Amino acid sequence: MIRLDNSFAALPPQFHAPQEPARVPEPRLVKLNEGLAREIGIDPADLTVDVLAGNKVPEGADPVATAYAGHQFGGFVPQLGDGRAVLLGEVVGPDGVRRDIQLKGSGRTVFSRNGDGRAVIGPVLREYVMSEAMAALGIPTTRALAAVTTGDLVRREGLLLGAVLTRVAESHIRVGTFQFHFARRDTESLKRLLEYTIARHYPEAAAAANPALAFLEAVIQRQAKLVARWMQVGFIHGVMNTDNMSIAGETIDYGPCAFMDTFHPDTVFSSIDRQGRYAWGNQPQIAHWNLAQLGSTLLTLVDRDADKARETAQAVLDRFPVLFSEAYHAGFARKLGLETVEKALVSDLLTDMANNGVDFTLFFRRLTRMVDGGDVEPVRTLFAHPEAFDEWLKRWLQLGPDAAVMRAVNPVYIPRNHRMEKMIEAAERGDYAPFERLTEVLTRPFEARDEFTDYENPPKPEEVVQATFCGT
Repeated sequence: MIRLDNSFAALPPQFHAPQEPARVPEPRLVKLNEGLAREIGIDPADLTVDVLAGNKVPEGADPVATAYAGHQFGGFVPQLGDGRAVLLGEVVGPDGVRRDIQLKGSGRTVFSRNGDGRAVIGPVLREYVMSEAMAALGIPTTRALAAVTTGDLVRREGLLLGAVLTRVAESHIRVGTFQFHFARRDTESLKRLLEYTIARHYPEAAAAANPALAFLEAVIQRQAKLVARWMQVGFIHGVMNTDNMSIAGETIDYGPCAFMDTFHPDTVFSSIDRQGRYAWGNQPQIAHWNLAQLGSTLLTLVDRDADKARETAQAVLDRFPVLFSEAYHAGFARKLGLETVEKALVSDLLTDMANNGVDFTLFFRRLTRMVDGGDVEPVRTLFAHPEAFDEWLKRWLQLGPDAAVMRAVNPVYIPRNHRMEKMIEAAERGDYAPFERLTEVLTRPFEARDEFTDYENPPKPEEVVQATFCGT
């Protein structure tokens, strides 16, 4: 029996709306993440296909759709909310961590606006693969507990098979959750939300002289580290709106996200990001901007004196670039097998890679193999003009890189876009073998396995993916 708690649903009605998942005609299980189920304290046998599809609500559940607002591509929308998701409740795992269980794609809610509240098989499997790949890479993320098909057809660019993702998160509280109440000038709800979030995620902030300020600082620290980790594996979130930034510091809402093949800081994959707002190289600045929006919602709770509140909060926000730079360069130091690294060594390398069309993941893995006793030529051949690399290589080798350190952080396998597209195309035909194989490859991303050698390779010219889509 699944033991659900409902601490978020116990908050006042302005935080959520009661919402039963929509029933579906013919649910079928595609994938159940049994290891994750056990990790969070659920017997996999209790996760029947009817529960995972929303046809049966577990005993003790109090399902709700949560309310939030958000800046979408810089424009503020005062009410968004769970338009196609239902929070069933929370479980407290054997590790003592409280986690949300959410159905995504479970039908219309009061927040759906003009949407149908459904999801289709491609985006569901994209989020399953991406979130589990990120978890295997050691990057904080929501997790995929299960994927099921619904038996009905959903209209997108055509008629596609409906699906539901069961998602696990430390919570679904977002920057936009705070913005929702701030936009309504509901200070009491903001205070209640802050107290709840501190108790759940940052209990140490409760004992601080200024809990609101301590909370803001803690969120900034987590986000600085998270975005640095994204960039160190070439990950591009795609839609870093404030409603897609988790207060818990987890990667959330895998829509038009992607891992870079050929490196360039201006790389964008999202089909809706036509101005490059959320490009790889812009992610730190966008995170900082989003956090400033969070800070603005907290000012009345930081200090009653408005000027003092702004000054104090700004001083904390100004720490983000420093914290990010520390995390970013410490991460690249590990990728290069060093204890510390000069910023110029990293920036010069990335400039050379961008100017020479170098595959990001393949470069760092081949560099690792070279330090491990391999030949330098497989690394040099990645550069259109290898002499650009040769000078950098001499500088780096003088520092004595450690191959063991590099092996632990430079993945062999990532969810390459062409593999993801082939997996989705096959799933839309009812063939889940590529999904199963890709999932297996990505469970151990740092370990080269002979049977998966092809999964190391970048796409052929005709396989290059130019754009990804969110699926809504």
